[in-house]
Amino acid sequence: MAHNASTDPIQETTIQQAIDTLLDEVGITWQRKLVASLLDTSLGLGLDNTTRLDLKISAAALEEMRSAFRLFAPFRDSPKVTIFGSARTQSHDPLSQQAEAASRDLAEQGWMVVTGAGPGIMEAAAIGAGPEQSLGVSIRLPFEERPSHHIAHNDRLVSMKYFFTRKLMLVKESLGFICLPGGFGTMDETYELLTLQQTGKMVPVPIVLLDREGGNFWRGFERFTKEHLEATGMITAGDLDRVLITDSVDEAVREITEFWRNYDSLRWHREKLVLRLRSAPTDAEIEDLNVRFAGLLESGRIERSDPLTPEIKDEDRLDLPRLVMVPHHRASGELYRLIRALNKLPSAPSDMCVPAV
Repeated sequence: MAHNASTDPIQETTIQQAIDTLLDEVGITWQRKLVASLLDTSLGLGLDNTTRLDLKISAAALEEMRSAFRLFAPFRDSPKVTIFGSARTQSHDPLSQQAEAASRDLAEQGWMVVTGAGPGIMEAAAIGAGPEQSLGVSIRLPFEERPSHHIAHNDRLVSMKYFFTRKLMLVKESLGFICLPGGFGTMDETYELLTLQQTGKMVPVPIVLLDREGGNFWRGFERFTKEHLEATGMITAGDLDRVLITDSVDEAVREITEFWRNYDSLRWHREKLVLRLRSAPTDAEIEDLNVRFAGLLESGRIERSDPLTPEIKDEDRLDLPRLVMVPHHRASGELYRLIRALNKLPSAPSDMCVPAV
């Protein structure tokens, strides 16, 4: 633990001893080192003479995260999908009907639906999932958004002051995302998903841009992305390939669920990428993958692998078959195509899988 340069070693030792004593008195043993780090950082803010406003922001953000973690904790083992969309969409709008139908289909297949707990698309999604399969993360605003009455009066709602803490919880635990047309907030959420994926700050998950039947909102977004971002080199060609754009609820739901048919998870170890699967590919299938995805690889081949040393140390999915490769780090769109190909292999399980969390 370290404070600013003005903190002398004697003071640091005193602080450490005080933290250890407090943890002993409270009886904290679980993840003690991390709890101690939180206390140390809080004391450091005081030693830094941090302004009142900055302290209020820090305290409120941590308090909000604690409340949200407690809300989500009982459902940690349930797969979740987050649905984004406009708070201004009316209930009779076909977009609301799309959100409600997609949410209902996913809930019937064992998924929980996370929304921003407001009106419009968020309310439609909560209605579709039902109260037992919904979680809401609302934002306190001076106008426009109020928690949907479908979830506001139960124990499935947390209210946030800050957008950044709210967005953390809307993204943190979900294994799939459906974005419907919306305004600045929806576009902000959509671009953040794409940014997290592009930069590797988020593991691959299915992202669906769902429109009304015959709608062109997301097709316009696609044209803008390709004509103004991809064409000028601001993003890598194919970056948008990780996203499914559709006006079909069935296709949207299938994209979420089938993403996890064979693919389970991944892990990086230095330059190596390990993909964990539900079913081991055959030799012929691996050979075909090497031909089809040669452009994904920085060097070497796609090969079978036993669990790597860090995986063994962490007991991380040791029972699953693995493929290992050294990919180009910016080829995220190509990685998505590989995952989809793995899910379509003849050796892949034929049954649909509710992913393990």
